[in-house]
Amino acid sequence: MQQISILSLVMDASLMVQLVMAGLVLMSVMSWAVIIKKIAILGSARRNSEEFERTFWGGADLNRLYEDVTRRQDSMGMERIFQSGFAEFLKLRGRNGAELSDIMDGSRRAMRAAAQRELDSLDRHTSFLATVGSVSPYIGLFGTVWGIMHAFIGLGNAGQATLSTVAPGIAEALIATAIGLFAAIPAYVAYNRFATDVDRLAVRYDTFMEEFSNILQRLATR
Repeated sequence: MQQISILSLVMDASLMVQLVMAGLVLMSVMSWAVIIKKIAILGSARRNSEEFERTFWGGADLNRLYEDVTRRQDSMGMERIFQSGFAEFLKLRGRNGAELSDIMDGSRRAMRAAAQRELDSLDRHTSFLATVGSVSPYIGLFGTVWGIMHAFIGLGNAGQATLSTVAPGIAEALIATAIGLFAAIPAYVAYNRFATDVDRLAVRYDTFMEEFSNILQRLATR
């Protein structure tokens, strides 16, 4: 009895099914590239927040901390929120006749804008993972339907249907669905995980902005 391998089934599949498989493999490779990159970026953002909070709440001088963050080229996350808020605070407080409400509103707006930029950067390309997770199974299903249809057309032309003649065509068609699921499941799981991580960082940034605003308000009234 002739052994049937997955590779031989892929190579013997119709051109449309092969194109579907190739597209799904490409989507899977791209999604894994995004997943690996996002793991590194979000991990760096979490470590940055933890290290900056330790320094900030460890009694660091705000002016010196601001100078250190400004000099650094690799500042990110909470550091940039602090930098934007404190820079706007210093600028507005230096104006003659500046009201406390104007100083605080300006500082909060600067921090919110910086936080939104950081969150947008962290959330970049996650929509691609959502697309891969939701679309890949349907693309694989299309390849399967096309392959089965092609197989039955071939059987109709042959005029005789046996298990040995039907099985290869059905198997090669089902491979497209398997590849679609292989591409979709990791992308969907990663998307949910990254969305949760970004939401946690957003809450962390919001908390820091509120606490830092209270500190700036006390400084402004001195």
